[in-house]
Amino acid sequence: MKYAHTNIVARDWRKLSAFYVNVFGCTEKPPRRALSGPWLDRATGLSRAQLEGVHLLLPGHGEDGPTLEIFSYRNMHASPPMMANHTGFTHIAFAVDDVRQTLQAAVESGGTTLGEITEREVAGVGVLTFVYFRDPEGNIVEIQSWRK
Repeated sequence: MKYAHTNIVARDWRKLSAFYVNVFGCTEKPPRRALSGPWLDRATGLSRAQLEGVHLLLPGHGEDGPTLEIFSYRNMHASPPMMANHTGFTHIAFAVDDVRQTLQAAVESGGTTLGEITEREVAGVGVLTFVYFRDPEGNIVEIQSWRK
């Protein structure tokens, strides 16, 4: 058994996937998807579902690693903005070399700040530097780095 992917439903899958490619170095794993049909309806519990999008390989895991699946459905329903203390999936996280530099790149690529860069010493582990921000579609992303 192994972890396969995490899905983000985006208003614009092309723009959002470009953000993850530019900021985190994700790479597209072909083919691009354009899916519909009774089989998709059965699997999703929807009626006349149509979607398109892409899988992005996540950095640090190679060609067979997990992906970030970014899709746009033809018919979508807006959700209220997620906050860190909401129930359910609230964020994805990336280990980065430089939190400040990555946050700057994220903001320059359309992300928005949510929290402040914070450092905390964790006994026996090291110093954690991390921050939460939102990607261009409002999804929460955590970036973190550790040092001894």
